[in-house]
Amino acid sequence: MKRKLNWIGAILAMMLLLAACSSNNGMNEAASPAGNGSNDSGEAEAPYELTVAYFTFGSVPQDQKLIEEELSKITKEKINATVKLLPISLSAWQNQVNLMLTSNEKLDLMVLMGNTYANQVAKGQLIALDELLAQSGTGILEALGPDYANATKINGQAYGVPTIRDLATSYGYLIRQDLVDKHALDLSQVKTLNDLEPILQTIKDNEPNMIPFVNGTGASPLTYYSTRDSLGDDMGVLLNNGQDLKVVNWFETEEYAAQLKQMRKWYQAGYISKDAVTVKESTSDILKGGKGAGNLATLKPGFDTQETRLTGKAITSVELLPPVAKTSTVTNIMWGIAKNSKNPEKAMQFLNLMYTDKDVVNLFDWGIEGKHYVKVSENIIDYPQGVDAASVGYSGMGWLFGNQFLSYIFKGDDENLWEKMKEFNNSAIKSKALGFTFDSTPVKTEFAAVSNVLTQYRIALECGALDPDKMLPEFIAKLKDAGIDKIIAEKQKQLDAWAAANGQ
Repeated sequence: MKRKLNWIGAILAMMLLLAACSSNNGMNEAASPAGNGSNDSGEAEAPYELTVAYFTFGSVPQDQKLIEEELSKITKEKINATVKLLPISLSAWQNQVNLMLTSNEKLDLMVLMGNTYANQVAKGQLIALDELLAQSGTGILEALGPDYANATKINGQAYGVPTIRDLATSYGYLIRQDLVDKHALDLSQVKTLNDLEPILQTIKDNEPNMIPFVNGTGASPLTYYSTRDSLGDDMGVLLNNGQDLKVVNWFETEEYAAQLKQMRKWYQAGYISKDAVTVKESTSDILKGGKGAGNLATLKPGFDTQETRLTGKAITSVELLPPVAKTSTVTNIMWGIAKNSKNPEKAMQFLNLMYTDKDVVNLFDWGIEGKHYVKVSENIIDYPQGVDAASVGYSGMGWLFGNQFLSYIFKGDDENLWEKMKEFNNSAIKSKALGFTFDSTPVKTEFAAVSNVLTQYRIALECGALDPDKMLPEFIAKLKDAGIDKIIAEKQKQLDAWAAANGQ
């Protein structure tokens, strides 16, 4: 469950960790006795204070300081470190982190996002992790597995580790269950995007004040529907979910043109809002307010329950495309060690706890037992008596803090959620470019120019507000003038080199 959003060393330490993992006993025994450090003279070392930065979507929880104190009790005992949590509003995140990195302000661990990761590596803002992982992060490597652990490598080095969550994604359509029941909608017949049309027509005919096919602010209906590997930015993609390594211009493909024509048809039919290009609300807020029926979305196990809580409406979904894992689905949320860290080894030891220690994970995710949650059974929790989502003093984001598969299950969620999520990740189609990250530095001028063209045309075309017969050729011409062909050539060059180095 995600509350509010609920939509991240000694040899003995590693021996204990591996023994705990292999025996499937409680992973809390992954502690490091050697963490209670001493110097060469035998004197006890003062605990190192770790500064840990991550973004938030709202105000800082009122009990944030209590979480920090409880974490520090654990980490002082296990790795001889204390923790200073540094939550930063998402709107200020990029600027504040850049300022900290450039001013050499103390910063040890930080959340990384896929869209800025390569740039941070190019600027030398992150520490290479391979040696540290081998020494003090073997629990992370074991929890991730090789495919996903290697997906973050740039020029053969890892600078980030993905959080363990839904590392793949599938695509589908979600709709309010009350509308399915009211209009006897047969979702079993919906297998493709085209199959949605009778559903949308029924809503249009019978719910005149409701948008059948919703999109949210800054996105089109097609934003959450993909049969390609975007290679991070859609400026040169791999078709068929990356099953071959030829980089093409997505916007010149017949598939893209067909999707635009379909969106244009649906826009003219009234399935898509006339204000779709300028909408200022999220899809969940539109559904919550009773103004929309459903939308395309990235799906995962537990998705319907998550969206039901988020919208306040019972939600059901139907999968249109199978699960796929791409670099972007893995690297969109990671953790890294900042170049500013004065003790990278200690930072890695703490990061390892975030992926192996159930007490640490659940402090981040749920808070303090008895105060913010109570156990219903060994792995199921609920709010304490007299506490609810609105009044609880701490609300975390499980997908943000290390290994979500060690997190308790909130009452009402599927008790087998994490087993299903593991299977979802393991069974996903894997792009052949999984692990490739494009460095746009050699074409930064063209990259900026193409980004501007995408901003000007893309959402309006994909919402159906522009006629693709007239405007798609103009869009493509503007992309070419801005230098998209040069970007594609550079991306192909880098991908070929990556494939050769990785035996693809």
